[in-house]
Amino acid sequence: MSVTMDDSIKRWTSKQKSAFVVEIMQGKTPVADTSRSFDL
Repeated sequence: MSVTMDDSIKRWTSKQKSAFVVEIMQGKTPVADTSRSFDL
């Protein structure tokens, strides 16, 4: 994922949320892999 999450961040910014969704929709990142990497 191009937008990285710092371990100390507890809340996502709207920019991070948007990048997450866009990458999934474009097929760049599988949902399962991304969700697992961020404990979602």
